[in-house]
Amino acid sequence: PSGCGKSTFLRCLNRMNDLFDHVNIKGRVEVKGKNIYDQDVDEVSVRKTVGMVFQQPNPFPKSIYDNITYAPLKHKLVKKGNACDDLVESSLTEAGLWDEVKDKLQSPGTSLSGGQQQRLCIARAIAVKPDILLLDEPTSALDPISTATIENLMTELKSHYSIVIVTH
Repeated sequence: PSGCGKSTFLRCLNRMNDLFDHVNIKGRVEVKGKNIYDQDVDEVSVRKTVGMVFQQPNPFPKSIYDNITYAPLKHKLVKKGNACDDLVESSLTEAGLWDEVKDKLQSPGTSLSGGQQQRLCIARAIAVKPDILLLDEPTSALDPISTATIENLMTELKSHYSIVIVTH
């Protein structure tokens, strides 16, 4: 049911709850045999390994292109130029969005429809090549056609990523 802690649990898996002062965290979450809450584990590196897509699409107030390249450039996973171009194309293709946006990569991510924005957020999450992808009710704000598209996309993504999904 609503409010039972599904999203809170999901945020425990990539240390997003660290951002809230009132949250008390106990226990262990192990990724590749390492407790992500150990003192020597940097939460930013955890979030690179464990990507997150939220219930409401939340594209950055940047171009479609910059939405994809922001984190990989910040983490020095890719250099500007052809490597970025290739990453944008591959991430958007993997998220099933490339054909719809390839001619408007410099348009704001916020100019896309709700379903396209959610796929952009998925493309942004997978651009850093996480091992795990967390999806928090990724279709709840979408129309039936966009929902079906995202559900089909999740079926394809599960062969490349461990996926944890929260849904009604």
